[in-house]
Amino acid sequence: MKKSRVRLGFTLIELLVVIAIIAILIALLVPAVQKVREAAARLQCANNMKQLALGCHSFHDANKVLPQNFGCCGTGGAYWSWIAMVLPYIEQNDIYLAGNIGVFTPQGHTVTTLAASTVNGQPTIAIPVQMVRCPSDPTYGQTLWTDRADISPTPCAISNYKGVAGANWEWGNALWNPGWSPAVGVNGGNQQGLDAGNGVLWRSNGPGASGNIAGGQEFSWPLVAITDGTSNTFMIGEDLPLLSQWCGCWAYANNTTGTTAIYLNANQTAGLGVTEQNDTNGDWGDNYGFASMHSGSGGANFAFCDGRVSFISNSIGMTTVYRYLATAQGGEVVADPD
Repeated sequence: MKKSRVRLGFTLIELLVVIAIIAILIALLVPAVQKVREAAARLQCANNMKQLALGCHSFHDANKVLPQNFGCCGTGGAYWSWIAMVLPYIEQNDIYLAGNIGVFTPQGHTVTTLAASTVNGQPTIAIPVQMVRCPSDPTYGQTLWTDRADISPTPCAISNYKGVAGANWEWGNALWNPGWSPAVGVNGGNQQGLDAGNGVLWRSNGPGASGNIAGGQEFSWPLVAITDGTSNTFMIGEDLPLLSQWCGCWAYANNTTGTTAIYLNANQTAGLGVTEQNDTNGDWGDNYGFASMHSGSGGANFAFCDGRVSFISNSIGMTTVYRYLATAQGGEVVADPD
């Protein structure tokens, strides 16, 4: 009787086949894991913006106007941002009170300066607020920055979120200066989008704000004044401090406002005439747009004035819909961008 031969192990060819299969599976799995992580990060970012938008609505319930910005420039003035104003409504009241940021009323705002405000001996502007950071930002783990516009080398805690000043602009690349602004509404026809924006959160629209209003109008926005509709008007967008020195310190008005006159993700999109956003060439006028690292920089999250958050794609009409959604009283007719 012939005995059968018992195999005691793998052949070399079988081992190589198994290794190849495992390598293929890993190659397929890694992108999938990365996509899941990015999806989770994008969702967390949207949730952060949702909480900020709801905080703005709670502020409005208490004060009958949306939170505002209080001007420019430097840490020697009381140039607090809309984010600083909304701290008590996003479970950060301890920072607001301990920092003696002040008392807001629709008629004015009594405050201490950014430089004088401290919490337990630490500058208030250097206290991190996790809710204002986007986890898709590659610098997410970097808490303090010392190169932010106007306040360098003062350390400050960073934010990815900026209020939408509007769509009017008169600086930087010619693409950003549309020569257009609705002739109606607050600051209608004015191209000075920093201090005379046609959106809801330009940098010096708070009551009694310090800064050059440049012929514009200070205006504390009640929701009923947004005649374009709260569901058709941007309130908050996101940006990347790595790409812009004018995106950064959460407490500072001039670091927390942006314009849709500058194309979305302009510095990352080929063919738009922009190679970088850092102020190495004095190009500050190119530094006030919105950007993200979500889904290969295919767009960015925006919160609307009604509190909802939507992902706005780079494919949106940059010179039409994207700009129309930033004005509060422009009277433009736009389709739902979702």
